[in-house]
Amino acid sequence: ATHSTPTLTLSAAQAAASACEAASRSLGVPMNIAIVDASTHLLHFSRMDGAKLTSASIAIDKAFTAAGHRAPTSIYKEAVWPGGAAFGIGHSNGGRFMTVGGGVPVKGPGGEVLGAVGCSTGTPAQDEEVAKRGVEVVER
Repeated sequence: ATHSTPTLTLSAAQAAASACEAASRSLGVPMNIAIVDASTHLLHFSRMDGAKLTSASIAIDKAFTAAGHRAPTSIYKEAVWPGGAAFGIGHSNGGRFMTVGGGVPVKGPGGEVLGAVGCSTGTPAQDEEVAKRGVEVVER
């Protein structure tokens, strides 16, 4: 038996990236912006002028984590600290599992994950704020 999985299109990813870029400019923080599809594969990437070079892979991994785990990366907080219920999870998936804010899943009308947006260069709160702007454009 087979099944098909709904996923983001390139045009939806580009719309999300444009919204993220606008939100990033309004904050005055140039971002790396990654959009992945439902299978966690990179669909679109933008590195704004002035974004931290080391944050490029972080943005991609935030999107990977949000799509694959079907939850925002900001949910982990104290759970990943020593003694927490999810301590060590950041070492999973070849070290790609991100446990700081900035990765947000994109969901379809039935709640299915279509992909995710990952942003990095600012604080985790700024990254998450910018990622949410991209998600909102696609989910409406």
